[in-house]
Amino acid sequence: MDRPEQHGSSSIPPARPGRGKAPRRSGRLRLLAASGLAAMSLTAGLATPLNPAPHEARADDGGKKTLTVAVAQSVDSLSPFLAQSLVSTSIHRLMYDFLTNYSAKDNSTVPAMATEWESSEDKLTWTFEIRDDAQWSDGEKVTAEDAAWTFNTMMEDGAAATANGSFTNNFKKVTAPSADKLVVELKKPQATMTALDVPIVPRHVWEKVDDFSQFNNDQDFPIVGNGPFVLTEYKRDSYVKLTANKDYWRGAPKFDELVFRYYKDQDAAVAALRKGEVSFAAGSPNLTPAQAASLAKTDGIKVNEGPGRRFFALAVNPGARTKDGEEFGDGHPALKDAKVREALFTAVDRKTIVDRVFQGKAVEGEGYVPPRFGDYFWKPSAGQKRAYDPAKAAKLLDDAGYEKNADGKRAGKDGEPLDFRILCHATDPNDKAVGKYLQEWWGELGIGLKVDCRDNVSDPWSAGEYDLAFDGWSVNPDPDFVLGIHTCAALPDKPKESSSTDNFICDKEFDKLYGQQLAEYDPAKRADLVKQMQSRLYDSGYMNVLAYPNAVEAYRSDQIESITTMPEDAGNIYGQDGYWSWWSAVPADDGTASEGSGGVSTGAVAGIGAAAVLVIGAAVLFAVRRRATSEDRE
Repeated sequence: MDRPEQHGSSSIPPARPGRGKAPRRSGRLRLLAASGLAAMSLTAGLATPLNPAPHEARADDGGKKTLTVAVAQSVDSLSPFLAQSLVSTSIHRLMYDFLTNYSAKDNSTVPAMATEWESSEDKLTWTFEIRDDAQWSDGEKVTAEDAAWTFNTMMEDGAAATANGSFTNNFKKVTAPSADKLVVELKKPQATMTALDVPIVPRHVWEKVDDFSQFNNDQDFPIVGNGPFVLTEYKRDSYVKLTANKDYWRGAPKFDELVFRYYKDQDAAVAALRKGEVSFAAGSPNLTPAQAASLAKTDGIKVNEGPGRRFFALAVNPGARTKDGEEFGDGHPALKDAKVREALFTAVDRKTIVDRVFQGKAVEGEGYVPPRFGDYFWKPSAGQKRAYDPAKAAKLLDDAGYEKNADGKRAGKDGEPLDFRILCHATDPNDKAVGKYLQEWWGELGIGLKVDCRDNVSDPWSAGEYDLAFDGWSVNPDPDFVLGIHTCAALPDKPKESSSTDNFICDKEFDKLYGQQLAEYDPAKRADLVKQMQSRLYDSGYMNVLAYPNAVEAYRSDQIESITTMPEDAGNIYGQDGYWSWWSAVPADDGTASEGSGGVSTGAVAGIGAAAVLVIGAAVLFAVRRRATSEDRE
């Protein structure tokens, strides 16, 4: 799952809060440059900051075809061991192969670095056959030893396990008996073995790293990889540039170059799309309904809308702590009270948010997994559902000892007013819009709320210096990752240290269910356990999923002839569970057809409503076999 800015949230992520680790935290190294500077600093030839380069997406002077993607999230790290934001994990999918990938057609597992795999009868030993037709971009051959070294490093070094350590926590031993054979021995059965969303890195490059907690993989270019693109240039707070890997085993991308350009202001990104300065824009992570409607009327631009893989949520800080229980941060102590959390969430009208903020381009939120993933989608029972009820919220606060004073303000027994802060992503218009509604709804209860919008939400998030936060993650076909970020094992080792935790949640019953679902190979039984986990998280009141936004994005049809959505029939282009969109994209003047898994869709899908999302989620994902990235972690 990817944290969007998160956290995508999430990446992301959610990150941390981000909407990119699908987290959301969009990342640790939040971009600070203004959109004007970003637009000036990145040019087609990178020749001068005064050259606006209005046609970067088209062929440059050398005849190269460049596809430029406008993003509203900064890169938290170019190290796949640390990155959790959606933009970062998306880039890593282009740079490095995983053992397996997800099909763009139906999300089933397909070969990647591994061509075949099998488990022992007791499910404790997995053997992967590594392809012999792949090489690193520096010419070295890709072998099983690269994968074994990657996993062993994550098992032995806590810093290397920062982003994806949940995948190797259960590993007992990893070996490479030969160049084409990888053997993973487990402590107990693990149902995610064909959904290990871990970028495999070249041992001969990475074994020289001394401190994985500090190495961001952003000094020596080009960066050695084995994916469909090679990262060749990077300017913090501005852009990431990748070049097509002509020797990629699945076939070279159709575009010669792929550039991710950062825009702090979403309107500036939309304006750049109109002018042809960028080929594609997705927003933070989606376009607003007004932007999409306007772009749909513009010649040369196509709007893609499909059921999204992200959720948009409110998260509370229940008290930042380390694995050994050391507390830190300055979260409001009242939020440790379950009645206060329930009161806040009971005074939130999800329908209004879907209708007015998302203007119908979203599904009302409930469980942690979006309806697109039908096997794992969960809804609360009628008696369990937290409906909008301001009167009930007021009574809950009274019962918790926070009654209104003479000024109409809720106050505790110490007389201090009940005032909260909520972390808001400065680049996300949805955060700001929902923040205004929360100020109104909670204000009527006598609660004050400061909407604290920042370019960098990751630092205060990791430090536990917030009360509430807008959160969101991209969920993969297998939900293991996004569930794992709420386990006790995800807490940081030290105060304020980067870790995979989303909101410092540590609940023993939730952990027990997590362990059970991880070891369960029966699809139906595992799905039931995942739903029980969502129910537990819902009742705890630490998370309030407000909506499942549709993927709303746009691209220039005069620059991109065709591009694959995921799922193919109606899905997203940006922040996919694989690399199909950018790998398959065909330049408008190319005239060739995309090859390979998944096929090509123009992506011009409109009017996806709640019912359609549910139908598609159930049909497309019937065969889903695995997991989620911190899309995506933001």
